[in-house]
Amino acid sequence: MTTPSGALSLDDGAAHTVREIAQQPALWREVDRIVSASRDSLDAFLRPLVARGDLRVVLTGAGTSAFAGQVLQPALARRLGRRVDAVATTDLVADPRGCLAEDVPTLLVSFARSGDSPESVAATALADQVLSEVHHLVITCNEQGRLTREHAGLPKSHVLLMPPRSNDRGFAMTSSFTCMTLAALLALGGSAYDGVAERLARAAESITDSSAVDRTVGALLERAPERIVFLGSGPLKGLAEESALKVLELTGGTLMAVAESSLGFRHGPKAVLNDRSVAVVYMSNDPYTRKYDQDIYAELRGNLPAGSVVTVSADSGAGTEGTGTDTWPLPDLDGVEDVALALSAVVYAQLIALRASLARGLRPDNPFPSGEINRVVQGVTLHSLHN
Repeated sequence: MTTPSGALSLDDGAAHTVREIAQQPALWREVDRIVSASRDSLDAFLRPLVARGDLRVVLTGAGTSAFAGQVLQPALARRLGRRVDAVATTDLVADPRGCLAEDVPTLLVSFARSGDSPESVAATALADQVLSEVHHLVITCNEQGRLTREHAGLPKSHVLLMPPRSNDRGFAMTSSFTCMTLAALLALGGSAYDGVAERLARAAESITDSSAVDRTVGALLERAPERIVFLGSGPLKGLAEESALKVLELTGGTLMAVAESSLGFRHGPKAVLNDRSVAVVYMSNDPYTRKYDQDIYAELRGNLPAGSVVTVSADSGAGTEGTGTDTWPLPDLDGVEDVALALSAVVYAQLIALRASLARGLRPDNPFPSGEINRVVQGVTLHSLHN
């Protein structure tokens, strides 16, 4: 596969990030095999829980890992027919009694790249402290992480390890995010998602072809934007949030990035727009939801200079008023649920972040060389919760 950023040398400080974006299709196929091989043990752990009508599922993580929960929540709520909430560990640790106010049987699904972030471990401990009955599904990329070590072998915990290469060495989470999200979808969504990993992988392989990147991401960044907006509905709002975070992280905060829902953008956040803004609208595969995405796309095309607004879509007719370069394709993903669509679509955002970082003379593997922001969060003081 050609590299998604063109020719790079190790001196660019992007070797890890480039590799970790490009490796995702291969890792998704591996995740599919891992979940399939773990099916019996997963079902033995999950089926008795999901069968309970009073079960609450809480999807938790910090930063990008929290956005994994936001992407998954709508689809899993429909599939499981149970209450499913996405609650960031940063919220849960700061206010455990508020986030876990209902003392009902709970499945806490923890997403963690390293499993060593202070909030990751604290969230599971606080859930055990606050709730009468809690079970833990830990999805992590680090076999040696503290979260793995503390939950391995516990009767009310199940640890699902991602491929070792998904434990990204670059600053920003890329393959770790998509692998953990896919694993949760396959583990909890069941047979409804059989075969989806291969379709996602093929789509991502076409996106990361260097000539395709030049036509899409390269063309948009030629406008030298100073602000970028990501919009999406349902699961794609979580995708928009993750997209904006990637741009902020890899550009060291020098490219302002904003995320909102397609309907919510008009309610204040639209004030961010100026003539140096660009917008990426993620088009839902749901025919009803897509109408709102199309509406905001058409509105933004009237607000911004030509070529400043693009759609990411599996539907070739989704941006019917635009030109060929205004619609970025997700090949062979028509009919795929938005929760899965998000995993291929996020590759575009990762590439935007990578190329924008390089254009600013930054090193994407470490965009904060002075250490004010770290790959694994530091500086958190955990306080005891007294009953």
